[in-house]
Amino acid sequence: MKEGFRQAMAWLHTWAGLVFGWLLFAIFLTGTLAYFKDEISHWMQPEIAAHSLDSEASLALAQDYLQQHAAGASRWLIDLPDARDPGLKVRWQQAPGKPGERGRFESRTLDAQTGAEVQGRESMGGEFFYRFHFQLQMPYPWGRWLATLAAMVMFVALISGIITHKKIFKDFFTFRPRKGQRSWLDGHNAVGVLVLPFHLMITYSSLVIFMSMVMPASIVASYGSDVRKFYDEVFPASKTPERADVAAPLTAMAPLLAKASEQWSGGHTARLSVSNPGDASATVVLSRAGDRVVHDFGRAVTFNGVTGQLLSSTPDQPMAMAVGGAFYGLHMGHFAGPLLRWLYFICGLAGTAMIGTGLVIWLGKRQLKHVKSAALPLELRLVEVLNIASMAGLVSAVAVFFLANRLLPVSLAGRADWEVNAFFMAWGLSVVHAVLRPGRKAWIEQLTLGAALFIAVPLINALTTPWNLGASLMQRDWALAGFDLTCLAMGLFLGWAARKMQRSGDSVSVRKVSPSPRSITVEQGAN
Repeated sequence: MKEGFRQAMAWLHTWAGLVFGWLLFAIFLTGTLAYFKDEISHWMQPEIAAHSLDSEASLALAQDYLQQHAAGASRWLIDLPDARDPGLKVRWQQAPGKPGERGRFESRTLDAQTGAEVQGRESMGGEFFYRFHFQLQMPYPWGRWLATLAAMVMFVALISGIITHKKIFKDFFTFRPRKGQRSWLDGHNAVGVLVLPFHLMITYSSLVIFMSMVMPASIVASYGSDVRKFYDEVFPASKTPERADVAAPLTAMAPLLAKASEQWSGGHTARLSVSNPGDASATVVLSRAGDRVVHDFGRAVTFNGVTGQLLSSTPDQPMAMAVGGAFYGLHMGHFAGPLLRWLYFICGLAGTAMIGTGLVIWLGKRQLKHVKSAALPLELRLVEVLNIASMAGLVSAVAVFFLANRLLPVSLAGRADWEVNAFFMAWGLSVVHAVLRPGRKAWIEQLTLGAALFIAVPLINALTTPWNLGASLMQRDWALAGFDLTCLAMGLFLGWAARKMQRSGDSVSVRKVSPSPRSITVEQGAN
């Protein structure tokens, strides 16, 4: 090879980042938002009030409700509230009408303090960002395949970037402001190195999560075409006992929480599943919450539903599953408390910024060759449009998604789908706008629009609901208050970015029209 190994890695880093950069920006941004999935859902369904936690009292309320409204059901499911999700959710499966049929499910959300039914507005909430992060709003399995391919490319770009920058740690401490492309490159290097361990962890763990999908050779070699048998052995489901058709009262389930916690050495219950309630064959399965770094797949304890006697407990995971569970837990961050979750969020934003600055740098270097011409070549113009829409346009679409939650009628049919539609319509309009407007003006206008939209979120919230920022602070509902404050901060940041780009463009225009070489020197020195 005429070129050295480092030059080859630089080429790989550049083109891998460009081809998948726009998709990776969307994946990183939505994944970062998903770290506050429950808080976003709480803001988008504010009717479900947050209360101080009392799991035993909430479980007793859920049991009373189900005994009154679903006594003849074949199965109950109860999701307990936690510090992030305040709703007490109950579901039940109706007894099948004919042999071989599966009864339909009914679901309700209860107030965790009173047990009364609560009707939250229809919304996907933070679940939309979580699903988009790895499914890209595409049919199964194509979205997952594309997201996994993007993760592979991201991992390659990270490794090639480390090899390319031989002075990577020195460059981390170097930032030269107001130097055009040099400043963008310094920023790209700084955010890349600052959270490099996070980038490597989050990218590699995403590949581990979908390992069975992208590397199925060992499964196929052992199980052939019967892949379902592999999943049944790895994730064994608790068997539903046959009904004895002998009536028997269900034991009080609240005391079972403490017994399950003893089995888990202090872990707590997230969900309960009751089979055959009101029958002598009833069983109660308590599933552990994701409160550890190592995610316990299917970790549960089973009790006799009549006597409350412990029947079984899921054995400890094999080492291979524990390693996989550790990567899953690190990627999802369910174990993280508020401070660590904010650290995840900041690191995710840094990863998003790293991708965005890389795209800007690639285009900026090539734009310099066409400064004197009136227009960019078609391929560079296409990259410019995609840069604007995939970054500024996507951010504005996120704000539109939040605003749609407050502006759409609460009784609108298919309301959750219309929120998602509003997101994609706003994103699509940003592409049209970027095509019709010159590059710098499109950047400034879309950043300004994004700033106005994010600042409008808490204002519209205050005008359309009683859950305004002041009320949230008074009630110590930090999730609602934090959401509004974060939107305000995001709006101010986008406004600052738009103003910065506007001033940079004005400075460039002055230098172009200035007839005096001396004035050009003075202007450059001022910047």
